[in-house]
Amino acid sequence: MITIARESPLGADLGLLMARHTAAMHADTPPESIHMLDATQLAAPGIEFFVMRDIGVPVGMGAFKRIDAAHAEIKSMHILAEARGRGLARRMLIHLMDEARAAGYRRLSLETGVQPTFQAARALYLAAGFDPCPPFQGYVEDPNSLFLTRAL
Repeated sequence: MITIARESPLGADLGLLMARHTAAMHADTPPESIHMLDATQLAAPGIEFFVMRDIGVPVGMGAFKRIDAAHAEIKSMHILAEARGRGLARRMLIHLMDEARAAGYRRLSLETGVQPTFQAARALYLAAGFDPCPPFQGYVEDPNSLFLTRAL
């Protein structure tokens, strides 16, 4: 049974999920192009963090960070490799969009990598209606980054 709930990113049983996300972000991206937030940073005010569980076991996570009253950024969306292929990333993305909309945001944006390891993520976001956009909220042009946005 899959559940998604708002939780603290500092949860005791989230170590594997955080470690896998960190390893994936560092696998083939130059350090200066890594924009992930660690668990402590994800616990900051203005960030809504969600955990996906399969029969109580954490298998995925996702968050959105407030940019302004109408605009938020998706952060740290990750599904464990062994749980992939079941539509869970799509389910998490829909959950994040629904929660952001319910919180009053009218736009969601994100930064993702251009490397082959991010191909599935890019396809997911594009299929969900995200479109390429210029860098936003402190980002700068980066040959390793793709910036995407969509209205809610």
